[in-house]
Amino acid sequence: MTKSDLITAICKDVPGLSKKAVSDVVDTCFNVLARGIKKDKRFTYPGFGTWTMKARKARKGVNPQTGQPISIKASKTCTFKPSLEFKKSLNK
Repeated sequence: MTKSDLITAICKDVPGLSKKAVSDVVDTCFNVLARGIKKDKRFTYPGFGTWTMKARKARKGVNPQTGQPISIKASKTCTFKPSLEFKKSLNK
């Protein structure tokens, strides 16, 4: 599903809202979610799942083209763990 598909689906489920209004709400929602994860290191949506910010340590790697060893810098990433209810709904 793309952002456009999401906006179209919301417009069908909630009559009376324009695509522009729904687009603004979706953009704001994801911006707030991203800021929350960055600030609190986690965001939980009951019945759906939890997004968590994790730190990756610096490590050694290998360039697959040359086989030369390289240093991979430390970084941060975001992980998602689905809730038990959401996992069960996927198997139906």
